[in-house]
Amino acid sequence: MSRVIAVVGESGSGKTTSLRKLDPKSTYIIDADRKGLSWKGWKSQYNKEAKNYFQSSYTQQITTILQGINEKALHVKTLVIDTINTIMVDDEMRRMQEKGYDKWQDMAQSVWQLISDAHLLRDDLTVVFMAHTQTERDENGYNFTRIKTSGKKLDKICLESKFTTVLICKCVDGKHVFETQARNSTAKSPLGCFDEFVIENDIVEVIKKLEEYEK
Repeated sequence: MSRVIAVVGESGSGKTTSLRKLDPKSTYIIDADRKGLSWKGWKSQYNKEAKNYFQSSYTQQITTILQGINEKALHVKTLVIDTINTIMVDDEMRRMQEKGYDKWQDMAQSVWQLISDAHLLRDDLTVVFMAHTQTERDENGYNFTRIKTSGKKLDKICLESKFTTVLICKCVDGKHVFETQARNSTAKSPLGCFDEFVIENDIVEVIKKLEEYEK
């Protein structure tokens, strides 16, 4: 069973930047947003020639890539999908002319299945799903931050329930950080894995900590 992590936050909060220290030789990035990465020189690290970067928001294509990496690209240890939201929104836009409730069920099922399938990959593979967040305020003025979804079906089933680790990206005093536990949010991590509530925005260190915790 693979290790599956959610890295979530508002646009510009440091989600993609957290990938900067990953080794391109053992990393594969699926850029569903099709916007490129966010650090200088990324194109020389991730590209078609290196066979470690692909742009697509089609769930079928992404599922095929996941299975191919799982079975044939054994050198890949970290697989990134950036972002879940674009996959959902693009699917919604493609099916705008369709009427009825069935399309929303189909869309919810495809995203849910994609995350579910990621858990069934080989043990030495870490899958990182990036997602945007939304912060809601209830009638009592209570704010709560969670993964932004398309359609009420996904709201009800709660995507965060598919992850044991959900890191909230934030910019605090000009520094990008991860929140590891809930504070008016769906952030969470395994009990005792991280010593601090706020840690450095670095997915390499996160994976290292999780590996040590599992041992």
